[in-house]
Amino acid sequence: MKTKVAIIGASGYTGVELMRILAGHPEVELMAVTSRQHVGMPVADFFPSLRDIVKLSFMDNKVEEIADLADLIFTALPHKAAIEVVAELHGAGKRVVDLSADYRFSDRALYETWYQPHTAPDLLAEAVYGLPELFRAGIPGARVVGNPGCYPTSVILPLAPILPLGLIEPKSTIVVDAKSGTSGAGRSLSVGSLYCEVNENFKPYKAGNHRHQPEMVEQLERASGIAPQLLFVPHLLPVNRGILSSIYLPLSRDVTATEIEEALEQTYGKETFVRLLPAGTLPTLNAVRGSNYCDIGYVLAPGQRSLILFSAIDNLVKGAAGQAVQNMNLMLGLPEEMGLLTVALVP
Repeated sequence: MKTKVAIIGASGYTGVELMRILAGHPEVELMAVTSRQHVGMPVADFFPSLRDIVKLSFMDNKVEEIADLADLIFTALPHKAAIEVVAELHGAGKRVVDLSADYRFSDRALYETWYQPHTAPDLLAEAVYGLPELFRAGIPGARVVGNPGCYPTSVILPLAPILPLGLIEPKSTIVVDAKSGTSGAGRSLSVGSLYCEVNENFKPYKAGNHRHQPEMVEQLERASGIAPQLLFVPHLLPVNRGILSSIYLPLSRDVTATEIEEALEQTYGKETFVRLLPAGTLPTLNAVRGSNYCDIGYVLAPGQRSLILFSAIDNLVKGAAGQAVQNMNLMLGLPEEMGLLTVALVP
């Protein structure tokens, strides 16, 4: 029998991506989707791409009604809005994959420094960070999974295997230069996301002060035992989808390509959704667009004692909805790749 699932907050880009993936999943049935702004509207009227595929209408965000309809719920609500909703669902005995930042942090004080007071600290302590390639063991038994941020996914995956090697110059800063498509800003109207603002333009934002940075540092320390000094600079690209991160590491000694490749291979050699690129091949957005893959490449700068790591993901798939379904599969005891083996859309 198929597992009944629902999405709370389904009218954004993450919501439509979740519906697209879940509609083709053989072991789940999408029972309900919510949007307070569009109650009663057929999903197909709002997202024509789902016509004849998702035959539901948006419901109101009434937790008790959703809990009656589904056993596992995705919460795709804005940060700060998900805390109480997730707590109510948990109290109703439901399992939750939360796509906000509200259940990503292990350190409550760190969350509260960057967001707001956390009103469900016991549940925050119970939640599991849902980056399967590094924290898979805790996900199958979790009642609440905090789905990672898109930028953190693109940074943690390439860096985690490298930090324990002891290659980085002591007390040095690792520069993370990351670029995202405009869908990362969400579907709500804002001046910065208007066509005339984005088209033929390229700009940094929240340089050195983006709230994904503490998430990266906390989870990298969990994964590697080392809390790196990061300088994170995100940029907005005039494209719809994708994140490409370039990560610059000053090295304390000469390093061979074999050392880097062995570390990456040991961690990800058997992973379905991390693709390690051959020497000299660097990732591109086109190679991952619409897919759940993270492509990782690197360059050793000759004579400069510098390592540059590169990663590319689709911010809406591996950076959000696809990873959420990957976590759901683990929670339900299903093959991790089920419903997710979509090849990238080219061109």
